[in-house]
Amino acid sequence: MFVSVSHQTKYVLATAEAFASAKKGINSFVGGFMRVGLHEDFVFSQIQKETGILDGIGENVLNILRWSVTEMINNAIEHSGSEKVWVKMKRSEDVISFTVTDQGVGIFNKIRNAFGFPDEISAVQHLLKGKQTTDEKQHSGLGIFFTSKMLNRMSIESGEKEIIFDNNIGDVFVKMVLPHLGTVISGAVKLNTDVSPKKVFDEFTNHDTFEFTKTKVLVKMYKLGRNLISRSEARRMLFGLDKFETIVLDFKDVNTVGQGFADEVFRVWQNIHTNTKIEYENANEIVLAMIGLSKKE
Repeated sequence: MFVSVSHQTKYVLATAEAFASAKKGINSFVGGFMRVGLHEDFVFSQIQKETGILDGIGENVLNILRWSVTEMINNAIEHSGSEKVWVKMKRSEDVISFTVTDQGVGIFNKIRNAFGFPDEISAVQHLLKGKQTTDEKQHSGLGIFFTSKMLNRMSIESGEKEIIFDNNIGDVFVKMVLPHLGTVISGAVKLNTDVSPKKVFDEFTNHDTFEFTKTKVLVKMYKLGRNLISRSEARRMLFGLDKFETIVLDFKDVNTVGQGFADEVFRVWQNIHTNTKIEYENANEIVLAMIGLSKKE
């Protein structure tokens, strides 16, 4: 294991007061850890003990970072197969940011192989649904989904794709990047955010059972061409969503959908999965017309 605090070395008398004073001036952390035998809470505790990054921040911000950083480190430990895991964290005037990096199999590549998807973009689409994991016996698939809702901004880069969750504007983007091994997950939270883990959990979990029962799907991620969304794309979008009690389909930036897509979602799939409720939002009048038509059939 190696640890650095960005060359901000300070020599102080071995007193609690002197240590606390020096610690306040350390606002960045860089650590590399052997993956095997690593515990995610150890890394977070080390950041708290050795730096001032987390000093004096709101309890909600601290809880967001604790959840996000430990979950992303745990993903690297359990899934990457990388020899090492690298963790960075930095505090600026109004934001705390972090990065978790590994040089393993790559998150999109692992999902693609586990489910037999034809390409990386299919793996990206599947990951965005939440509650999807390549190891159901050990993991629930909650980590990335909830982390992407808590942070102001988050990105996942692996292979030739990068997902960007920008909660400042309420949108998600996918872009091409230069191919590389492993996975890089970055996140940032504003110090004045009013989001908390509890708020996010309350939105997507059953209040009686505390189970992850609701998800939101961005329909635009399944567009074939510019506007037409086909029956086959609907099937791909719906794959794995029978695990939820409620699905919210967000039609933001979707100009129109095909009759086959609407029929597959709101008639065929819904008739089979009667225990799952399908809701929708941000649908324009054309999309609403297609949804209405499918429900009449």
